[in-house]
Amino acid sequence: MTEFISTCSMPLAIVFLIAGFFFLVKGADVFVEGSSSIAKRFHVPAIIIGLTIVAMGTSLPETAVSVVAAIQHKNTLAISNVVGSNIFNMMVVIGFCAIMTPVAVQKATLKRDFPYSVFAALLLMILGGVGMKLGRFDSAVFLVFFAIFIGTMIRMALKAGKEGGQLQSEEIEAAEAQKVMSMPKSLLFLVVGVAGIVIGGDVVVDSASNIALKIGMSQTLVGLTIVSIGTSLPELVTSVVAARKNEVDMALGNAIGSNIFNILFVLGLAGVISPMPFLMENIIDIMILIVLSLLIWGFAWTKEKISRKEGIVMLVLYVVYVIYICMR
Repeated sequence: MTEFISTCSMPLAIVFLIAGFFFLVKGADVFVEGSSSIAKRFHVPAIIIGLTIVAMGTSLPETAVSVVAAIQHKNTLAISNVVGSNIFNMMVVIGFCAIMTPVAVQKATLKRDFPYSVFAALLLMILGGVGMKLGRFDSAVFLVFFAIFIGTMIRMALKAGKEGGQLQSEEIEAAEAQKVMSMPKSLLFLVVGVAGIVIGGDVVVDSASNIALKIGMSQTLVGLTIVSIGTSLPELVTSVVAARKNEVDMALGNAIGSNIFNILFVLGLAGVISPMPFLMENIIDIMILIVLSLLIWGFAWTKEKISRKEGIVMLVLYVVYVIYICMR
């Protein structure tokens, strides 16, 4: 199958790419449903499910693509996919939500999540820039910092839950119980979800590489544009739905959390599997990611919200960035 996709015609490669994205997104969705149901059956608190399984679910497409790319030694696609997805999350996902309704920013997001996302990007630039390679030790460092971040989030969530009391606990438990699937069905969802993610990731990497070869695009450019946008669809959908429900703080947290997850876990896992050589283009793109992250952090500090005008500016800057990477 891999050999066929890598040598098929351009129209067929595009069809395979779209099909791969579909398998990735649906596979991640089914996996989250199955794993969340199992977690509820074992009485895992809902907040921990949200911080781990659901947060991981929206980043599973990036994980699948980057890990498959690392296994196939197409490492530039793995790095550019993550960096491109993070820029898309910051500028398009948050910017689009801000245009729909001004995005209120919680103090915890300003003081904890934004700084940690910038720190993760700086760490990637420093460790990747030294020797122009992300080795297994560097990747292991990423995974350690990811474990620290998740541990801190869970500890703070449990503390906040205890301080908030047990209001409406019976109603919440009853509502959760209604959503719990049987164990065989949950396990089936897990298997189908993982299969969809694995197949989708493989198809996306092969078809994207084929398209890049046929139209003369580098794997870096394909990763920064086509693949990064496709794998960021879950974050975009989740955040837009949250914004429509006026839960914009959730939309912002989802996008920033995914950025942290993408660098520390996705590249950490991919780098442990196969060390990744860095290109100067990767360093430049990471620097752009850091600058844009600091800009949005500045937007968020003003009146603790991101306005519609700032959302428009973010979308315009993303268009400028895409034009730049296509021309360089």
